[in-house]
Amino acid sequence: MSEEKRARVTHTDLESAILRATPSLTGTELAQTADISTEQAKRLWRALGFPEHADDVVAYLPSDAQAIHTLLGVMSAGVLDDDMAVNMTRALGQTMARLAEWEVTALVQRVEQLHHDGDAGQAGLPGSRVGSALQLVDELSEPFEELLIYAWRRHLAAAAARIEALAADDEDLHTVELSVGFADIVGFTALSNTLTEERIGDLVELFEMRCADVVATQRGRVIKSIGDSVLFVNDDPLAAYDTAEGIINVVGRDPRMPDVRVGLATGSVVLRLGDVFGPPVNMAARLTNVARRNRIITDEATARLLPEDQFETRRMAARPVRGFGIVEPVAVRRH
Repeated sequence: MSEEKRARVTHTDLESAILRATPSLTGTELAQTADISTEQAKRLWRALGFPEHADDVVAYLPSDAQAIHTLLGVMSAGVLDDDMAVNMTRALGQTMARLAEWEVTALVQRVEQLHHDGDAGQAGLPGSRVGSALQLVDELSEPFEELLIYAWRRHLAAAAARIEALAADDEDLHTVELSVGFADIVGFTALSNTLTEERIGDLVELFEMRCADVVATQRGRVIKSIGDSVLFVNDDPLAAYDTAEGIINVVGRDPRMPDVRVGLATGSVVLRLGDVFGPPVNMAARLTNVARRNRIITDEATARLLPEDQFETRRMAARPVRGFGIVEPVAVRRH
């Protein structure tokens, strides 16, 4: 058997173990089973983030058709229109894709660690790496699926509560006043050129994990991580400052970690598909470019909302900020 063929069989074994099935439908049969046109099926499949296949290639599962059929049932009931269904499907696909990559990376590291240390047998895993991976998938799939649904419901409840609060105050449900924070690793490009790929991955993972812990502690939300930076929001400017200060303490002041810069801006932002948009988001990102290492820089709006008896503010020299013209950033620190 050729190496190419062997690799293909190994991949199929892993894929089948996770999906608990093997492909049995072509694209045409998928559409027929779901009772929609081939173009509709392709559109929803693309929205999930998967590549298309030729209509006559066996690449789909009966469960794929059932998932599409379920979504179409929601659409036909009038709960979602076509565009909204595709948008929500795309958001789901992107979120699950990142989660899956994260989980697989963690499992690979675990398998490699056990085999490198010679502890695979003690952990009850087979001798081969592929066998170990198959057994880990089998043991983790069910409890992780339960945790996934649980976490989704908890986050759904929290998001619904935020929307409910806006509705109670007769506010626009898509626009809200927030403090936005942008934390950025200093000199990440130059730093990454001096590190091994494994070390870069470990560094980014640790940075994201520590930022997420601090944000959660201050009742904020991580909107997204972009490699060497994290975008977060807080309902309250003081909590946003505490978040920024916490990130500096657990990242920038740790001698094993790189320095960070944090920019804060406050104002009206648009909520859309789990992301936030608007001038405060752009301003927070721009401010990191003028912040000193392990320092917090804010816009005028944020500085004005912080308690005067607790904070010392210092206006920095006016400078051009892309997209905003001439801006006077404000350096803020506690007394």
